[in-house]
Amino acid sequence: MENKNYSVLYYSLGAVVFIIVIVLMFWFIAKGKNAALVGDLDQKVDQEITIPAGEIGNGTTAAKKPVTPSISYADALVKYKNSRIQLDETCQAIPNNVTYKNNTYVMVDNRSASPRSIKLGADYTVRAYGFRLIKLSSDTLPATFLLDCGNSQNVATILIQK
Repeated sequence: MENKNYSVLYYSLGAVVFIIVIVLMFWFIAKGKNAALVGDLDQKVDQEITIPAGEIGNGTTAAKKPVTPSISYADALVKYKNSRIQLDETCQAIPNNVTYKNNTYVMVDNRSASPRSIKLGADYTVRAYGFRLIKLSSDTLPATFLLDCGNSQNVATILIQK
């Protein structure tokens, strides 16, 4: 009789754990779908960066210059779908190891409720649920760029080729 009580207890615990896993799975799926839709739809692209060869990784900063065009978040998602690096709530980059052609604009997309300080040759702030377009360029190819986010260093490695 005692053995049956233990088996009922184990099956009950297993069912509860299973239900919790299913609920969490649906919650994470729903959270992921909503994250891509949240953003500042009228955000302006106000800076770009070109990192000259020889300044990569040595702590120097490249000059910032204003860019006049603006693009909505929804349009940026479409235009930069193949060159988008998303920063999650813990400042981790997705994808974290990519290769692009020289002179490519990269969309650094902050999906956190907090603004992020990033470093990609120069220091930037990316607004909460905002994005920043950064032009990656080098005279010497291939070139490797490292992306820092907050206190996390090298959250992404970007290889630039011809």
